[in-house]
Amino acid sequence: MRHDSSDMKNDDTTDRYSRQRRFGPIGDQGQDRLNQSDVAILGCGALGTVAAELLCRAGIGRIRIIDRDVVEWSNLQRQSLFDSRDADQGSSKAEAAAKRLSQINDTIKIEPAAVDVRSDNIRSLLSGVDLVIDASDNFQVRFLLNDWALSTQTAWVHGGCVGATGQVRLFDGAARPCFRCLVPTPPPSEVVETCDTAGVLGSATHAIASMQVTEALKWLSGNREAVSKDVIAIDFWNNRTRRIKLTADLSPDCVACSKRNFEFLCGGQQTQSELALCGRDAVQISPAEGRSVDLATFASRWNKIGKTQETRFFVRLQVDEQTQLTLFRDGRVIVNGTSDLAKARSLVDRYVGT
Repeated sequence: MRHDSSDMKNDDTTDRYSRQRRFGPIGDQGQDRLNQSDVAILGCGALGTVAAELLCRAGIGRIRIIDRDVVEWSNLQRQSLFDSRDADQGSSKAEAAAKRLSQINDTIKIEPAAVDVRSDNIRSLLSGVDLVIDASDNFQVRFLLNDWALSTQTAWVHGGCVGATGQVRLFDGAARPCFRCLVPTPPPSEVVETCDTAGVLGSATHAIASMQVTEALKWLSGNREAVSKDVIAIDFWNNRTRRIKLTADLSPDCVACSKRNFEFLCGGQQTQSELALCGRDAVQISPAEGRSVDLATFASRWNKIGKTQETRFFVRLQVDEQTQLTLFRDGRVIVNGTSDLAKARSLVDRYVGT
């Protein structure tokens, strides 16, 4: 437990959670459980920012915000924790979100991590959490999360939203079915719509994230019988709601939950880290294995080459008018200004090395 709920007064003028306590299914006992909970948010974009703020205001004891990216102008239409200054500065999403959340609720612990989630670091990143909010935009990461959740019997709440449609479902990590029962293999990238190709409504992402948080609050407050056993899918534009029933016998030969073959967690499947980033002319290149980079060394070196920016999470080099390299502490590099993988690799080899 990270905060002693006995120190919280229950009169309406001092207890920020008084209206939540008044909601019968939560009450004082449920609020105490929320205050003791540790939640990780995997991705701090359209879904993750909204989920983080709602969980912060609900009094979750500790929130870990994990995101590899930086704030872009195109994010501001729907990613609620960021503002124009963040976009101007290209701030780390995880760090910018953590600063904003600490202003909203300074009684809880916020832990930002500007890293790419991989099979070799997911255990340390999610160690000890009670629940994970899936706010990623990557099926490979979801499959990795599903493996980890099954291996640790930890609950996670899947959410996805593109255009004006989205879906939500909590997987408990302990019983069948799992996410791979629903989606056995990652779909080919060419058939998956993204915010870059289909666009996205901020109102839809806010609604889906709110539904994710509601399922999480049910689970964490001890109201697990209220958690939906169906996938809830909504088309907000055409006013359609669909419930997809998932039963334990949905996929009797499921690789993950039936055969317990955690191929993504064990590195048998490579997580896609060399990707064209959503809505951007950029490429991400990661080292074969996660590593720790001395950012100060690169900042000193790059200062002699061109304009640089250094934070505790990354160092950035302005190569030319169109091209930027952003090097993160875990060895990842985002090359802005090109979608050509060969060119991006060449720039990384030139300015970062191997």
